[in-house]
Amino acid sequence: MTTRGGTLHAPADLPVAEAERTPTRLPLVVYVLALATFLMGTTEFVVAGLLPEIAGDVQVSVARAGMLITVFAVGMVVGAPLMAMLTLRLPKRWTLVLALAVFAVGHVIVALCSSFALLLAARFLTALATGAFWAVANVVAARAVGPAASSRALGVVGAGAMLANVVGVPLGAFAGQLMGWRGPFWALAALAVAAMALIARHVPHDGPAAEAVSIRSELSALRSGRLWLALAACATTTGGVLATYTYISPLLTDRAGLASRLVPLVLIGFGIGALAGFLVGGRLGDRRPYATTIVAPAVTTVLLLAICLLAGYAVPTIVLVALLGLFGLGANPVLIALAVRFAGRAPTLGSALTVSAFNLGTAAGSWIAGFALESSLGATGPAAVGTVIAALTLFPTLAIALTHSRRPAPAPA
Repeated sequence: MTTRGGTLHAPADLPVAEAERTPTRLPLVVYVLALATFLMGTTEFVVAGLLPEIAGDVQVSVARAGMLITVFAVGMVVGAPLMAMLTLRLPKRWTLVLALAVFAVGHVIVALCSSFALLLAARFLTALATGAFWAVANVVAARAVGPAASSRALGVVGAGAMLANVVGVPLGAFAGQLMGWRGPFWALAALAVAAMALIARHVPHDGPAAEAVSIRSELSALRSGRLWLALAACATTTGGVLATYTYISPLLTDRAGLASRLVPLVLIGFGIGALAGFLVGGRLGDRRPYATTIVAPAVTTVLLLAICLLAGYAVPTIVLVALLGLFGLGANPVLIALAVRFAGRAPTLGSALTVSAFNLGTAAGSWIAGFALESSLGATGPAAVGTVIAALTLFPTLAIALTHSRRPAPAPA
């Protein structure tokens, strides 16, 4: 069944001839969803560039103000599956609109209040809305194109968040310097309202054929071993990369000898690489999903090891960081597509759990890397931690590939 937004329901086990009909152009709804994830990615990390201003205004230390980032990550881990369950019976279009409305309200609260406790509560509320939106957006994008192009569509949706690191976060930090730190939050609230109108217009109705679902049927997806393997890979692939990325600044300045003013340019290089990785990984994943989820973390492990060994040389390190962006997150859209597929009749929960897994991996990897930074390894400690975590990704991805190869081929029609 198709409408303005594309295919509404595309079962995982389509006939081969139909499954191989990959659309040459993605429907507009995929790009609308990517625009919204751009806002989500911007709000998650823009605080990092505004911490001194926020801390001074609400009279807390910069370290304590950093809790605004931590509480957002916790909200994403908890909120994605929780909100996916609570909104299960709502039409997906209105779930997305409602999530954006809560997202906008959260930003207005942040822009208005002066209490640090209220700021934390507003950030947590925003994270709940972000998790709910992302989980449902992945399902809508995958259904809009069908299984033959689901990884490609999810790559575009995820690329919105990657673009946020290249454009949204630097612009937000710059605007905060000009207008005060509250200005970017007002802007994000206004853009969220505009995105609500686009979502309401372009996301199709679930349609009369949409099946009634229950929490029990959604939770039945948790019995899928392949789903848990995909979630483990989501956590380790992201944890390995972001364990290194979180503390990339001391590595670049203390070990590679780079001037601090050049660090943002290196981070932009990483962001551009990550954006390209999401788009290329999504395209490759539609044709070779299992190979993509094995090759990307394998190359990532080699890159992280090379960063450990060559961190004393500026030019090789800069190149390696850009390549880390390209390969490090390239398997993510494929892993999301596989998790949605492995969840069977519970795609929303499968998608929500990937959001939690990515954020859990980020939090755990960064936490362990912090200890490594203070160890005898110094500035290369986080990269060493990232190398080990990234290598662990090969265990679940190889297991997924092996279970797929052992599954019996479908009987000929």
